[in-house]
Amino acid sequence: MEYESVIGLEVHVQLATETKLFCNCSTKFGAEPNTHICPVCAGLPGVLPVLNEKVVEYAIKAALAINCEVASYTKFDRKNYFYPDLPKAYQTSQFDLPIGEHGSLMITDENGQDKKIGITRIHMEEDAGKLIHSSDDFTAAKFSYADFNRTGVPLLEIVSEPDLRTPQEAHQYLNKLKSIMRYIEVSDCNMEEGSLRCDANVSIREKGAEKLGTKVELKNMNSFKNVEKALEYEIKRLTAMVKNNEKISQETRLWDANTGRTSAMRSKEESHDYRYFPEPDLVPIRISDEWKNRVKKTIPELPDKKIERFITEYALPPYDAAVLSAEKDIADFFEKIAKVVSEPKIASNWVMGEVLRRLNENQISITQFPVSAKDLADLIKVIENGTISNNIAKTVFDEMIKTGNKAKEIIDSKGLKQISDSSEIEKIIDGILDANTEQVQKYKEGKTQLFGFFMGQLMKATRGKADPKLSSKILKDKLNA
Repeated sequence: MEYESVIGLEVHVQLATETKLFCNCSTKFGAEPNTHICPVCAGLPGVLPVLNEKVVEYAIKAALAINCEVASYTKFDRKNYFYPDLPKAYQTSQFDLPIGEHGSLMITDENGQDKKIGITRIHMEEDAGKLIHSSDDFTAAKFSYADFNRTGVPLLEIVSEPDLRTPQEAHQYLNKLKSIMRYIEVSDCNMEEGSLRCDANVSIREKGAEKLGTKVELKNMNSFKNVEKALEYEIKRLTAMVKNNEKISQETRLWDANTGRTSAMRSKEESHDYRYFPEPDLVPIRISDEWKNRVKKTIPELPDKKIERFITEYALPPYDAAVLSAEKDIADFFEKIAKVVSEPKIASNWVMGEVLRRLNENQISITQFPVSAKDLADLIKVIENGTISNNIAKTVFDEMIKTGNKAKEIIDSKGLKQISDSSEIEKIIDGILDANTEQVQKYKEGKTQLFGFFMGQLMKATRGKADPKLSSKILKDKLNA
């Protein structure tokens, strides 16, 4: 009997506002514990929340970007539960009237086909605080300390339909969602700082069955890779339980990246356990069509549209277009180059190869990269016009990064111009062949792999400056004469 997994994701996106959802406290990450708090976010008696309008605007923007229907009437609710990092003993969230519903994202399934993943809802809510344990293993910790800096920070919770079938699809969905949120600039989605967090619901059923199995919720996954690994582990565990006719409990489990295992945390709550009721201190929100349209105009070209355009406008392969479009800043950097060079594919190769490699090695963003799009475009132009070879261009590029100098300055100062004079190249080749008569004879007897040896000698003699294409032709003609 074959089984399949059914996966749904709950993603929390921290919004990039300067202040919290209901007060003027800073949302800046990394401050000393309990320095970004006030009576409102600390939940002291008698205080009243004041809604941050920017949060609503960002929520509308995010909902539109993921194809949700934006509500004309929405409200906040109290989600009641007790936990030491929740000073009010309730979280201000949204329940039955979220700001957006019925959205979707497109991913690619294992057969390379487009697959639509439904999005149930997107709603606004405030973050809880953070517990800092006296031991890395919180189950062994003797003390826990509460830091309320994060309390009241605005979040969007985005809940997918149970349309994902594999951990790889879940990873792809998260990448797409992160890309869109960063494109529209509502969040930096930095998982290391907690700006994007994901919980996963997973169950197992027989292939072809419509009824869902008992679901398990997975928490404590601090990277997309860990989401994938946790799901892989849990799918194996649940499948084995189903095969052995063991009862699966609906529960919340924690992922431990060190052991590569999940462990039970608590039984899974249902919505009625939270005793939701409308927030009496906040009035409902009416969102006019004019407001929606005004926000819609601020949404830039999104990744899927950009991929389509890069394929048609710049004749890029789909893979290149997808890689370049994943981050808006990278896409913009590439496009500034592609618009002014003769071959956009060369620009794509440089950005995907040399540029992205150095960004990853140095853990920096494209906005921090020392070579501008214009300067890289100038370098590509001198490759295209034959001034330097592609190999020399990499040397020039390294020097541009080190010194900040322009390509032309480096080429002139170091004498790196490509030798394109056929008579000069011919003279050097004649000298190499005369000095290696034994190898020439072996080549003529059938050892044609020696061609690489001769080309190597030529590049050594010219310090890599000989035009490779022209040199190859002249050498081949002489050896085959």
